[in-house]
Order: sequence, then structure tokens, then C-alpha cells
Amino acid sequence: MSDHALLRYCPDLLAYNRRLTRPVMVGHVGIGGGNPIRVQSMITSDTRDTPACVAEVLQLAEAGCEIVRITAQTKVYAANLENIAREVRAAGCQVPLVADIHFKPDAALEAAKWVEKVRVNPGNYADKKKFEVREYTDAEYFEELERIREEFAPLVDLCKSLGRAMRIGTNHGSLSDRIMNRYGDSPLGMVESALEFARIAREMDYHNFVFSMKASNPKVMIEAYRLLVARLGQEGSDWNYPIHLGVTEAGDGEDGRIKSAIGIGSLLADGIGDTIRVSLTEDPVFEVPVAQALAAPFQQKPSVVEQHDLVPSYDPFSYERRKSGVMEVMGHELGGDKTVRVFTTQEKWNAVAHKIAKMGDFKPEIILEKSGVVAIDPRDEAALSALNHGTATQLVTVADGVDLDVIAAFRMLAFRLDARHPILLKDTLTPATESGDFVETLLVAARHIGSLLCDGIGDAVIIQCEPAPGQSLRLSYNILQAAGTRIFKTDYVACPSCGRTLFNLQSTTQKIRASTGHLKGVRIAVMGCIVNGPGEMADADFGYVGGAPGKINLYVGKQAVKFNIPEAEAVERLIDLIREHGKWIDAPTGETVEV
Repeated sequence: MSDHALLRYCPDLLAYNRRLTRPVMVGHVGIGGGNPIRVQSMITSDTRDTPACVAEVLQLAEAGCEIVRITAQTKVYAANLENIAREVRAAGCQVPLVADIHFKPDAALEAAKWVEKVRVNPGNYADKKKFEVREYTDAEYFEELERIREEFAPLVDLCKSLGRAMRIGTNHGSLSDRIMNRYGDSPLGMVESALEFARIAREMDYHNFVFSMKASNPKVMIEAYRLLVARLGQEGSDWNYPIHLGVTEAGDGEDGRIKSAIGIGSLLADGIGDTIRVSLTEDPVFEVPVAQALAAPFQQKPSVVEQHDLVPSYDPFSYERRKSGVMEVMGHELGGDKTVRVFTTQEKWNAVAHKIAKMGDFKPEIILEKSGVVAIDPRDEAALSALNHGTATQLVTVADGVDLDVIAAFRMLAFRLDARHPILLKDTLTPATESGDFVETLLVAARHIGSLLCDGIGDAVIIQCEPAPGQSLRLSYNILQAAGTRIFKTDYVACPSCGRTLFNLQSTTQKIRASTGHLKGVRIAVMGCIVNGPGEMADADFGYVGGAPGKINLYVGKQAVKFNIPEAEAVERLIDLIREHGKWIDAPTGETVEV
């Protein structure tokens, strides 16, 4: 265990307890305080285009979106929120509006006059972000905080007098130089950045705010939110502010949905989260049903009062894989630091056996019935004792039919089982015999398996809620990829469109994917503008970022290396850049099988 040993982010890792918060009112919509988990989205139109913005807000509200966000990058854009809000209300729509502010305090002061909530990002609201590396003395650090207070206090005053809400929303990709130099590019830095702003608000007796800790890497995001909630608990019972959940730049399609389910779903399962936004590089109206499906299992879920005294076998605030022994099964090594393996049943193996050679990256590796896996109820003392006192290393899983929540069951197994035994994760303990709604299947599987992988638990996985062999295998691999556990294809970090976007994100992402989708393990960021670009690309090898209308800047890591490239030639120039850095291989030719 690390320095975090005394921190707790939920009362019981083995039973559901929704975190109790104070209510925060956004117009007439309550967040936290016993309200349902609220669903948000963000429009993509230019904020100066009133009719387009109004149409998009109405469309989102019609789809069931409860709070709608609009970007306001300058005071000029923010001023037009007056017209947008007036027209939305004139159309009979009461959905609360939120202004998204980055960099510009004057835009925030203008926006707060017209909308119900203002989102500020502590990393770039009145704070410097030039990637300067220098040490701040305590005096210099305090001086910077005083400067921030001067810039931030007028907004707090205005929100307080007008009854506006606020989101203090940290992004992993846009921490300030001051925070980066003191805390590094870390979940702790994200939390401290938000707490600095919250302290100013509280000193001014303003409490109508929520927190968020967004990152494009689900592991970082989960750690940051857990750490935030634990730190709020340490600060005192009146720091019970609601939480807004989101994975930034999740991408599109299946991958975007899986990444969101891992990040958002696993936190909801631990009782954290009062309002959520799923960020997809798609039309925002498609974000709403995904968010609703993620929230649905927890809307009426009662808290469980039983208290388990089991000590976690891992640190929930900093990722480390569980240290199991290594064993060989059907010619594959698993456990320890070996690759997390993909299992399937004998029946599914037989169904795809004739085309395994052509299945590329989605091959089944091990047959469940031939693996020798030991399936137990993690509450069965005799079975645990036999495993823990036996000399052999065994692959262990939770038995089907056990009446426990999947995440709780596997955590209990990991807490009680001798560390040397590897664990096979399952997405469900009741295998499906018929295909259901695939998006629903995908979200549940990603939440259960992804959450456990981000806890460091699991040496192999099997999907049991999807009977179609190809689909279940693809889902296994895509969950491993999204959790950062097993990278087998190009990884894309793509932001959702918003009014700041300087090119068509959806078509560009698809174009880049078509050209680079065969580059295994290369991480490419596609960013509409500079707000989170360089920071969110800290994890990426290469970046494609809107620099000006129709012009693209290309990055290596977080360093811009090519500027103002015409959009028409930017994808080719990106390929040249990947080639220059020795990461390019030509796409394989030959017959492949559609999985």
C-alpha cells in the first residue's frame, strides 16, 4: 500500500452505496442530493449562429438530455448566449444551459448573465500553461494563487448574486504549469488544482458547484475521481459537493462507448457520480442514449448497509497489476506480467475453428473447458482454504450462478485468494443463450471487466453475455484495449465536436482511422482545437490538432512540429511524420475475415 492507505473513496468496496451529496441547482434541475443521475451533452454549432444552436439544444432536449452545454471561447461568443437562451425559452424548452469556458475570465462573466451554469477549467482559467519547467518557491506559488483569486472572485460573486451554478472541471490534458511543477501530470495534481478554486468559492460562501476530473485514459480518470472523493471526505462532511463524470476524447463507435463505460460505469458502480456526459466523436444526439443506459442500473439502486471488513489487496488510487504467479494454459503463458488472455467456450471455438487463421487480431486463445480453471463462490471458506494451502498455482474464477454483483464478487475473490493464483474475469455470472441489445451488452461487459482491470485484477477474460462467437471475441479485445491492458491495434484519442472545432472531426477521424488503423500500439490524438490538445496528447505518440480554420498543426507527443498545414493534405503529412519517426508499416494485404 502507498501513502493512500488511510484514504477511502467509498464505504465498502464490496457493496453498493451511493455517495450522499448536497443538492446543487442548475436552473430548475437538481444535481446530487437524492436526485436521479442527470444526463448532459454539448452542442457542436458555432455559438455565434443562433438558429443552429437553438435547433441543436431543442433536439438534445427532445432526446432526453437534461442539461445542455455550449462553448463560449470569448466574450463575443458568450454575449450571444443571451439570444440562444431567449430563443430556447421562447420555444417552450426549459432545459438548463451551461457555458463552457476556457482561458477567458471576461467570457465567463458575460456568460453567467445568460445561462444557468458556468464550467471553468482551473488549469487554464486565469492560469498559465506554457509547458515551462521551473521550480516555484512557496512564495511564488502563493503569489500565483493570489492572482487567480483576483481573476476568479468576480465570477464567484456574480454566480452567487444571480443564483448560477458552476462546475470546477479539471482536465488531465490542461493542468497549469504551476500544478505540473509541484504535483506532476498526475491524479493528485488534478485534484489539488480543483481544490484551490473550491477553497476560494467556499471562502466567499458560495457552494452551488460540482466537481469533475476528466481524462482520456480511463485508469487516470478513475484514480483522479476516487482521489477527489477521498480528499473531499478528508476536508470535512460539508465538502459533500456533487460529481460530474466524463471520459474526455473517448472517440467514436464501439471504442468510444467501451471507454466511456469503463470510466463512467465503474465509478457509478462504486456510488460516485451525480451527472454524466458521454463524449463521442459523433452527433451529440447519439451521446444521450449511451449516457442514459450507463446511468439506468443505478437510478433506483438502493444502498447496501452490510459492512465488509475485508482489506483491499490493491491500492485503489494508483494502478498496479495484481502479482499472480505465471502458468501455461493451452500453450499460452498467463499471470504475473504476461499478456491478459482471451478465453472462449468449446462451443464458440468450434463455431470459428475453420477461420481462426484469418481472424487476425480477434483470435480466441484458450478454451474454458480445457483450461483447468477452478470456479468457486468467493464466500466458500473450504474452497478458498484448499486453494490457499495447496502447493499448485491454479487459475481461479467466480462460479456461474453466484448471487453477487460481478465487480464485488471478483474483488472479494482477489482480496481472499492467495496472490499467486491468477484470476479469469467474467462479464456476467449468468451466461446468455440468446443475443440481446448489443450496445447494452457492451456497456455492461465493459463496466464489469474494465473496472476490475483498472483495479489491477485479472489475468484472462471471457465474455459470456454475447452468444455470437465473433462478437464476443471482438468485445473481449476491445475492452482490453480501452482499459489500456492489451494494445493490439491503433489507439485513437478523439475529442467530441463542439463550437470551438476548426474542422469536421467525425469525417477526419474516420479518414485518419482508414489510413492508420493497422499500426498496432501507435496512439494518435485527433483534436478539434487547442484547449485540451497538447495536454491530452501527453499519452499519444502523434497528434492532429485544429490550429486555425482549415489549418492543422501536427504534434509528436505534446510538441507541435508542423504548423498551419492545409486540411486537404494534413492526413498525408501525418503519415509522413509517423514514417519519419520509424513507426510506419505498410498495411497488410490479403484476405481477412469480418468479425
